[in-house]
Amino acid sequence: MNLARWKKTGIGLLASALVAGSLLLPAGNSHADSNATIRVALYADIGSKYKSTVPFVTLQSTVGFSLTSGSAGSAELLPIPANNKIRVSLDGYKVKVMDSPTWQTAADAAKKLQTTSDKPLLFVASRNGSNVYQLYTGPYASESAAKEGLARVGKAGLSIPDGQAPALKGSKHLSAGQFATQQEADAVMSTVTAAGFDAWKTLVSGADGSAQVEVWIGEAASDSDLAALRTAVTAALPQLILSAGATSTPGLMIRTDAGMDWSSEGQAFHYSVSGAGAKFMAAGNTAGIQMVERSKRIYRGNLELSGLNGSLAVINEVPLEQYLYAVVGGEVSSGWPEEALKAQAVAARSYALAQGNRFDVANVVDTTLSQVYNGIGAEAPVIIKAVDATAGEVLKSGGKVIEAVFSSNSGGVTADPSEVWGNGGTTFVSVASAEDAAAVGASKKWYYLLLDNGVSGYAREDNIKLTGGKTAAGLAIATAATKDVNIRPLPIIESSVSPAGKLNPGDNAVVLNQVFESGSYSWIKGPYSSADLLKSLAGKTSNSLPSSITSLQVTQRGPSGRVTQVKANGEILQVKYPDLFRSAFGGLPSTLFDIVPAGSYTVLGAGGTTGTVSSSQSAGVLSATGKVTSSGSGTVVMGGDESSRVVTNSPGFYFIGWGNGHGLGMSQWGVKGMADKGYDYKQILQHYFSNVTIVKE
Repeated sequence: MNLARWKKTGIGLLASALVAGSLLLPAGNSHADSNATIRVALYADIGSKYKSTVPFVTLQSTVGFSLTSGSAGSAELLPIPANNKIRVSLDGYKVKVMDSPTWQTAADAAKKLQTTSDKPLLFVASRNGSNVYQLYTGPYASESAAKEGLARVGKAGLSIPDGQAPALKGSKHLSAGQFATQQEADAVMSTVTAAGFDAWKTLVSGADGSAQVEVWIGEAASDSDLAALRTAVTAALPQLILSAGATSTPGLMIRTDAGMDWSSEGQAFHYSVSGAGAKFMAAGNTAGIQMVERSKRIYRGNLELSGLNGSLAVINEVPLEQYLYAVVGGEVSSGWPEEALKAQAVAARSYALAQGNRFDVANVVDTTLSQVYNGIGAEAPVIIKAVDATAGEVLKSGGKVIEAVFSSNSGGVTADPSEVWGNGGTTFVSVASAEDAAAVGASKKWYYLLLDNGVSGYAREDNIKLTGGKTAAGLAIATAATKDVNIRPLPIIESSVSPAGKLNPGDNAVVLNQVFESGSYSWIKGPYSSADLLKSLAGKTSNSLPSSITSLQVTQRGPSGRVTQVKANGEILQVKYPDLFRSAFGGLPSTLFDIVPAGSYTVLGAGGTTGTVSSSQSAGVLSATGKVTSSGSGTVVMGGDESSRVVTNSPGFYFIGWGNGHGLGMSQWGVKGMADKGYDYKQILQHYFSNVTIVKE
């Protein structure tokens, strides 16, 4: 990468920072079996490794599926008919807010709770032949969290029926026995609820794996509460034979959800996963299972439903090759050349297999922390064809499958590991990636303009026409091609950002430069004030920050030109590893950037000399050597390539950069560009990954 080239021209584009993003870390040496299924965490609390939780999931399919116990292939506990919605939650700590004889009363309270951190759950049960609507909040990951929720609910201003008060509930139940038929269970449950106790039919797995029905009573939060419940139930219903086995027996408690839609009552079966080590499976089908909470995505394979760290865990167990159908479709466009799709398939397969059990209960997650995985909706026939054509092919080095990381766009040159992790490697080395420019393709460029009123900004080239005139300094003069052309602060249309000014036909403006539209190949961000920077830097450096940032400079770069050291007010900003500069500066697309103070500009002269002008100086136009050629209160500086910039009094800093993502390994837009030029997928992969062989396993 010619640093002078991008330093003068400006940089920009923002696509998704694919794969590991700013949290990219090297994988271990273990890897999964390519013939086995892969486990993808959709929802789970895995501590510091990954946390994405939800109170419940809503599942349905156009084809019937089954709820089973244990792993795939277990006996069916319950068939779920086609197009039937069900909900599944974890039976944990919760707050019972109220019992209400009417749905509307409970729903009105639920709507108030929806705006808080205590999310409502509404069930309907039968008691003495009448419906009772039971409103809860939760579930909570711990008893202490539930107690805090109880305190908040008490202050929420809800209309609670007389004689009731919100109460802490838990997952400890009494069992009234196992029954041969649903009718016997219903009869016992009716007796229990008529006596004033809550009870539920619960599906458990018998010794032979078949579905059995028990009746579980109460929902105590502690052993003492459970003992008190047992005393009360025994006194009221001495004919029942009770046991506390339900506190440890895995079961699916059957409820009826009445909170599907808060505008009108709608009902669906709701199954609560209960018991120590409880694990159930929504066994899939060829049509897949839709999960409403995950953007209504549809997943192949099976969905494992269990509890982890007090929260519901949902793991998609799916054949590896079918997983890749969705990954490749989520990472790149199906309109890309076939060889690019094949390269992505081999890289994605290698990456997945190199993970081992990185996430403890799963091999990967469905976000850019691993690889984008959006289910069947991301698939396309050409994607499936590319995955199938490379089935089993992986990248190996030293006899091991490599973690074939990739990112959206390397900005013309891939990263060296030292620029990402802070240490080196032999599989990943910095290589040229000129084909990254495929991301801009036929995109319009933007003119950087200086208006007569001193305002400077950007206008897209199709809205501007050159007059043919020149300034005394040789800069082109332009005017608007249409009425009311917006002059943007940055070379991109952002509806939330007001234009810096307008240009109309007949109004002249000086052309200072021409740049690509900000995107995945090049970008401009800012200006960021001292306060903006201090806020984004907070907690991301190991040393203390100044009270105000007056200077910000790149003081060290790695082999590809990526930033590895930055000084604020002359002091090094100490980050754990260089790639963290992306998040430390408010989410920059990459670390291939330069920092330009908004109030000054450095110009590289033709002879290699530099000249810097600040807004406080009395300056005119800089010549090709970087020297001032006229005096007076000027505002324009000019470089040897005739690019120019306005010097303003606005405080802060611009970040001008190239690329999107960590830049390590394979550049996806570079892959597309190479495929456009006729390279096959093996040539592409061996360009981006050094010392590797492509092996079919």
